[in-house]
Amino acid sequence: MVVKDDDGLRMLLSVRTIAVVGMSKDPSKYGHKVGAYLKGHGYRIVPVNPAAEEILGEKSYPSLLDIPEEIQREIELVDIFRPSQDIPPIVKQAIELKRKHGKLRGIWMQLGIVNESAAALAEKAGLDAVMDRCLMIEHKRLRSPTGGTN
Repeated sequence: MVVKDDDGLRMLLSVRTIAVVGMSKDPSKYGHKVGAYLKGHGYRIVPVNPAAEEILGEKSYPSLLDIPEEIQREIELVDIFRPSQDIPPIVKQAIELKRKHGKLRGIWMQLGIVNESAAALAEKAGLDAVMDRCLMIEHKRLRSPTGGTN
């Protein structure tokens, strides 16, 4: 299902291991800041960036399917920092992780990233999908005492 309500967002934020596709080595970019924030809040992050060996002290992988199986088994959410047109192959890889290991719960397309057909493909495979929302912003909002009232 395409998640739009706070309860659905909270459910996705309850995961512990997040693959961050398109995570940046550049600390000034949101593709880095969000991963750093997540790691700082107790999440295990798995960077996915073919141009990086390591980000934030974590080994980086060229794609979701290049992550070793023992780590793939733990991934519960795929956070995506890639242009909208690049989303379908990433979602297909996420579906493969779900098929192989069963633990993956959803995909999260960051602010400005919308791909309806990829979200529908994820839904059909039993994954939740979030589009055009920042995981860090939603985490902060839903953790605040006054946040998440809708």
